[in-house]
Amino acid sequence: MNHATEVFRPLQADDPTLVAGYRLVARLGAGGMGRVYLSYTPGGRPVAIKVVRPELADNPDFRRRFRREITAARRVRGAYTAELIDADADGTPPWLATLYVSGPSLSEAVARRGPLPVPAVLWLMAGVAEALQAIHAAGIVHRDLKPSNVLLADDGPRVIDFGISLASDVTSHTVTGATVGTPQFMAPEQATAGEVTAATDVFALGQTAAFAALGEPLYGDGSPAGVVYRIVHSEPDLSRLPEEIRPLIARCLAADPKERATPAEVVEWCRQRLGRDADTLADADADADADARVGPAAWREVTGPEMTVPLPPPAPTAVHTVPLLAPSRPEGPDERRSRRRRTALITAAAVAAGALLLTGLTWTVVEAADRLRHRDTAASSTPDPAASARSSESPSVSEQAPETGGRTPEASNPSDRSSTAPKQPRPVAYPLQLLNEKNSLGIREPVEREDRKGDIRFVCKDTGCALESDTSVIGLWHGEPGASLESCRAALTGADSHDLPLAAVAAGSEICVKHPSGDIALLVVQVKSTALPAGGFSFLHADMTVWRAT
Repeated sequence: MNHATEVFRPLQADDPTLVAGYRLVARLGAGGMGRVYLSYTPGGRPVAIKVVRPELADNPDFRRRFRREITAARRVRGAYTAELIDADADGTPPWLATLYVSGPSLSEAVARRGPLPVPAVLWLMAGVAEALQAIHAAGIVHRDLKPSNVLLADDGPRVIDFGISLASDVTSHTVTGATVGTPQFMAPEQATAGEVTAATDVFALGQTAAFAALGEPLYGDGSPAGVVYRIVHSEPDLSRLPEEIRPLIARCLAADPKERATPAEVVEWCRQRLGRDADTLADADADADADARVGPAAWREVTGPEMTVPLPPPAPTAVHTVPLLAPSRPEGPDERRSRRRRTALITAAAVAAGALLLTGLTWTVVEAADRLRHRDTAASSTPDPAASARSSESPSVSEQAPETGGRTPEASNPSDRSSTAPKQPRPVAYPLQLLNEKNSLGIREPVEREDRKGDIRFVCKDTGCALESDTSVIGLWHGEPGASLESCRAALTGADSHDLPLAAVAAGSEICVKHPSGDIALLVVQVKSTALPAGGFSFLHADMTVWRAT
C-alpha cells in the first residue's frame, strides 16, 4: 500500500513548522482534539505529534484530562502498542509524541481489499489482545477500540489513540450520564452509561475482529443510534462468520461482562489455532515458529507494499559569507604603485561628493528657513481664525505626503490603528458537553443548563432527531476537519436556519452556531445516539468552543 498523498498531507499556512523542537514534515490527520503531524526524533525515528487545539488548551479541565492521558500512556509498554516518546501537558499548546506506525488502519485495509483471511484475523486478535493486556496491566481501559484505532504494521497490529482512555481507579464517567466511545463498537454497558471495565474493551475486540472477517460491522449499517439499540437489545448474528472463529468471538460478545473471555484467554486460543494451521501448512513444531511464518504472510497479503514515509527535511545549515578581502600575497612594485593611484582617486571622489552633499544640504536648510519666515510674516499680517485652527490641527508642510493631497493617512499612525482595529474574539473551550431531551446549552455563561431554556436544544420526533434554537443560527461545517472561527463565519454567511437535522451528523462532525450577540460556537461531535427516546439512548455528546464577540 502506498497512499502517501492521502496519508501524508502537506503542511498548510495555519500549521506550525516546529513543535517543542520537533520539525514537522506532514499532516497526518485532524479531529476534535487537535491535529496530528509526522515528525522525527533527533536520532531519525518517525513519530506522530498530536497538537491540541488552542481553545481546548485554555481550558483547565481539558488540561487535566490531557495530563491524565499522558500519565496513562507512559505506563503502557507492549509489543502491540504505539509507545509514547515525549509529551508536555503544560506546553503552549499541549502536545504528545508517539512512535509512528507505518501501515494502514484495519478500516482502510478492509475498505481496500475486503474481508481478511482467517489466519490474518487470528493474528489480529492475538496481537490486539496482547496490547489490551499491556493497557489493562497499567490500570487503563481504552474505551474506544475500533478498526480505525488498530494499525497493521508489517510485524503485527498496533493499538493506538488513548484520547478518551480512562484510568480504572477513577470514576467510570467523565460527565454524569455521558457515554464516550464510538457507537458501532460500544459494549452494552458502555452504551447505557453503565460501568466501564476491562471487559468493555474485550467486547470491542470481538466487534473489531468480526468487522475484519466480514468486511462490515457485525451489528449492521444504518444510524449509530439504531446500531446501539441492536447492541443493547439483540443477540449478534454470528452465522456469517467463518466457523473457525465463531466460538471465540461469541465469548467476547457475551452480554454479561463477567462471561467474556479475558485478553490472556484470547491470546492462548488464537496461538493454538495459528499453530494448528501452521502444522498443516508448514509442518511447524512450535507456536512461536508458526506465528513467525503465518503472521507475516497474512500481513503481506493484507497490507500490500510498504508505504513510503516522507523523509525529514534537511537540517538548517550555517550561512557562510564570502570574505571581503582576497587572501593576502606579496605585492610587487607595480602593484603597489597601482594601488596607491586607485586609493588617491577614490579619496578625491569622496571629498568631491561630500562637498556637493554639504552644499545641497546648506541650500535646503536656507530655503526651508526662508519659507518659514515668509509664512510667519503672512500669518501675522492677515490673521484668519479658521486658517489658524487648520494650521494647529494639521501637520506642517514638511510632514505632509504629496501623494495624499496634503492629508496624512490614518494608517500612518500606529496608535490610531491599535485603537480602531477590531479585536479578535478569544476562544473559550467547554469540553465534554452532553445534550439530551431534558437539558440545553447556552452560548453565554452559564453554558450548562438543566432546563430547556438554553440556546441549543436536542429534540427527537417521529421524523428524527435534530438540534434547534430559538435564538441562534445553526449550520454544519462541510470542509476539512478542524474548523476555525473563520470557517464558521463562512459556513454561516447567509444562513438563517434555526434547526439542524442530525441524520447526516456522526462522530467527528463539526457544527457552527451564531448567537444574536455575535458570539460563534463550534460543536465537535464525539458521540451521537438518536434511537427512540423510549429506549433512553438519545443524546449528543460534543466538545464546544465559543468565540465571544464582547
